[in-house]
Amino acid sequence: SFHVFYSILYLALPTTLTAVMPVDDLAEVDYSLNSLPAVFQPFIDLDLKGTVFPAGNYTGSPYKAAPFTIPEQSDSMLYLAFSEYFFQTSSFAYYTAGAFNMTIAEETCSYFNIGTEIFGSIIPEVAKYSVTPYPVMLKLMATEIPIVTLEQDSFTVDIQGSMEVLAVLPDSTPQSLFTMNIAANTSISLNIFNQKLMGSLCLNRLQFSLAHSNVGFFEISLLENILSYILQTEVIPSANGKSVFQTISLK
Repeated sequence: SFHVFYSILYLALPTTLTAVMPVDDLAEVDYSLNSLPAVFQPFIDLDLKGTVFPAGNYTGSPYKAAPFTIPEQSDSMLYLAFSEYFFQTSSFAYYTAGAFNMTIAEETCSYFNIGTEIFGSIIPEVAKYSVTPYPVMLKLMATEIPIVTLEQDSFTVDIQGSMEVLAVLPDSTPQSLFTMNIAANTSISLNIFNQKLMGSLCLNRLQFSLAHSNVGFFEISLLENILSYILQTEVIPSANGKSVFQTISLK
């Protein structure tokens, strides 16, 4: 009977459903039940936590999950909905794990012909500071937890970060030239491919400001084109290649 089925489901789910699953080396997701399954004649409604946290460091989330409902539809066997809370905890987990920090090595910068010479051609202060052309490396990091906001068919991520430009001397010693603050607004569109939830990152807006300089003050607007080029050709493709959503299996 319907009542017997509900009783079996009530007894079986807590013991057979694995509550925590690794997303990748950096994060895990807790998808244990928030409440008992709601069983109706045409469907079963499961309310799962969907809390993402740093791997091996389940310290709780700074966010509170708001209740939401899935619109009633009956064209498919399974409907899966992710709340803003899921993406907020994902952002917190990966920020804590350092996933938003990256170094663009001198080999990559050299491939794109980015060195002190090109910076010196734009910024006279760099040319005076570094008469001999040197390769450079770039260090990028998020300085705050990225803010996630859900929108129709996608969501936006506001990132506050910094970019440090370092000259690599002949003895391989990095020497800091200057550091910039970066405010970036990005959008991520989601789709399901090969039973995996995948995201594609797109850069919408960038703002730069000079945080610190060892070559003297200069107008950061002089660098906006080259910095946007670096982010569009190296950082965004790298972020898409390492996207958390490409590792979430829906099997």
